[in-house]
Amino acid sequence: MEKWDIQATRLKALFRSEYPLARLADLFSIRRERATEEQLATGAVLMVDRVSFEGEIFAGSKADTKMTQYIGRQGDIIVSKIRARQGSVGYLDPTVSGQKPVSVTIHYRVLTPKHDRIDARFAWLALRSDFGKAKFLAATGGAMKGEISEHALLEMQIPLPPLSVQRAIVGRWRKAQETIAAANERIARIEHQTQARFLADLGLTLPERATPPKAFALKWQDLERWSVMFNQMAATGVDVSASKYGAVPLSECLQGTMNGYCIRPVGTKTKHKMLKLSALRPEGLDLTESKYVKVPEKIAKRFHISKGDLLICRSVGSFDHIAKCALVEEDRPDILFPDIIIRARFNDMILPEYAGALIQSPIGRLWFQKNARTAVGMWKIGGGDIAGFPIPLPPLSVQRAIMERVEAGRAEIAREREAADRLRRETQADVEAMILGAKPVARK
Repeated sequence: MEKWDIQATRLKALFRSEYPLARLADLFSIRRERATEEQLATGAVLMVDRVSFEGEIFAGSKADTKMTQYIGRQGDIIVSKIRARQGSVGYLDPTVSGQKPVSVTIHYRVLTPKHDRIDARFAWLALRSDFGKAKFLAATGGAMKGEISEHALLEMQIPLPPLSVQRAIVGRWRKAQETIAAANERIARIEHQTQARFLADLGLTLPERATPPKAFALKWQDLERWSVMFNQMAATGVDVSASKYGAVPLSECLQGTMNGYCIRPVGTKTKHKMLKLSALRPEGLDLTESKYVKVPEKIAKRFHISKGDLLICRSVGSFDHIAKCALVEEDRPDILFPDIIIRARFNDMILPEYAGALIQSPIGRLWFQKNARTAVGMWKIGGGDIAGFPIPLPPLSVQRAIMERVEAGRAEIAREREAADRLRRETQADVEAMILGAKPVARK
């Protein structure tokens, strides 16, 4: 029993390593090299914005430099003292060409490996494993107990197999990552092909520009709105009226739109649930992303979801998520939608799934993004924006044929994504087992 702490003792009992454990103090030293104002001002050293829960390092900030900045160099590991227990441990990969030194505040620690004892990539995997996260959690005393101290960090222990085994484990991990990356490339290619075919069926093409231009010019007579962003986004879009089916306002196809209901969730099980914004997924509506709410039956009847409803995000802090949507596949009188979502219901002129596909297409995304308004950090659209969305309207038989091809592409994407996710889970489980010595490392 290392400390008088139930959680620390319990977490220790969850893992057993077949390899000896070694303190980080014996495997790393703390790099205390300070970044100068000149290095930061010239960009010779890039300030770290954050280390994500996936272990990615995001650097390049020009934020306030009043806090002392400590340099991290290629081959170093950067540990977030606050979020390490969630996986915020980064690795400055020396194989990445052109990578500049970075700097961090006192809320991070830069670990420099002793290469005769530890492979830094192996240590990164170990610290981000369930074993490592549990060690961080035990060292901080719980999820809300603040930063891990430098002393506690250096006293943490990780399994220490021979260097040859460490490198073999890293090799297995790298090979799996290459396979996952290839799968992600296939997914991106199929998504692009599916979108291009969808628009081609309407006589349209994908927008040429991926991002808005930073500098542009336009004639005064073409200035539709006194908004830089609106005109930037307009420069990236496609003229929907050029479709071989022309274009009509979506209002001609709508029964109506309605904003959702605002109420706090409750901690006990009730008859009704409220969807979260995360329920709107590219692959469809995820009804598990919901919370219990207590509402009168009159409210439930008004705000429940029905088959054919298109749920559209109307208010969100992320510009990329504005107008993301998902189709309701079944009547659910027990599920309500929140006020950050608009419900659109359609008449028999249009297939709801076709409308959703066009809103989620690149031309739909650009149209709603250029029309979005922002205030106090929130991006918003309204029912008027949805009603005014110009949409090509082929006959229903053509809409069905188009959506059959779209669904075939989506099914292929889902198969590829499921295979990549399965490999990712299997790789994580295998690497964790190899780190603890519970699974042998196959060597060639």
